[in-house]
Amino acid sequence: MPEDVIMDALSSNLIYILLALLLIVVIFKSIKIVPQSEQHVVERFGRLHSVLGPGINMIVPFLDKIAHKISILERQLPTASQDAITKDNVLVQVDSSVFYRIVQPEKTVYRIRDIDGAIATTVAGIVRAEMGKMDLDEVQSNRTQLIGTIKATVEDAVDDWGIEVTRAEILDVNLDQATREAMLQQLNAERARRAHVTEAEGRKRAVELNADAELYAAEQIAKARRIASDAEAYATSVVARAIADNGLEAAQYQVALKQVEALNALGASPSSTTILVPANALEAFGNAFSMLKGKT
Repeated sequence: MPEDVIMDALSSNLIYILLALLLIVVIFKSIKIVPQSEQHVVERFGRLHSVLGPGINMIVPFLDKIAHKISILERQLPTASQDAITKDNVLVQVDSSVFYRIVQPEKTVYRIRDIDGAIATTVAGIVRAEMGKMDLDEVQSNRTQLIGTIKATVEDAVDDWGIEVTRAEILDVNLDQATREAMLQQLNAERARRAHVTEAEGRKRAVELNADAELYAAEQIAKARRIASDAEAYATSVVARAIADNGLEAAQYQVALKQVEALNALGASPSSTTILVPANALEAFGNAFSMLKGKT
């Protein structure tokens, strides 16, 4: 076989091999796999072209390049401490922290250089401004409301940076030693006042209950007397009605009945051994027994 033919065949095969290798390289460079936790910013000739989401993506090799690989995981800024003055002129030190994540990488990489530092500075200014609108007591009691206000304000401030503030936290509000001592004295005075008020209310309640008990006892005694009076009045009315119906005989019957009951009570007494009865009393008792016998 002529040598020139062999050289032509080798040259042709080498070209095919190089073309195959070039095709493989082009395919390899055009396919980009983006992890789930990232987004990739693509530039073409130095300008923003597109943003690749998680999964398999295609780009134009040698024209497009991956300029930035941005994590979209939630991030936490380091805890920051800043001094603030409340509305009632109390100096406090506020420890705060912010959680955020990048949702528009094209804004984040082209509009701000140090995103963490920018957010921290923004949060510090907003915390100072919000603390200056509230008294110290309001800061302590309305911390949840304060956190919500700070979060909403930070979201509005960083909207152009392509991030989302997921959470803002006020970790602690520290006071200087003089303010702590003053608040402790105020707290002790308030506790003493409440103790005195509670003791006074207890004495007042005891007096009220005692008066209620005496009133109840008086009402029950009056009620018992009223019932006895009603019973006596009823008995009197019954006797009066009997006298009206039967005349003098009914009256004599009642008198005789009382005499017999008195005699029985006197005889039943354990201390009585001898009973002295006047003669006219015996005659009266005899009349009473005869009347009772006649009634029966």
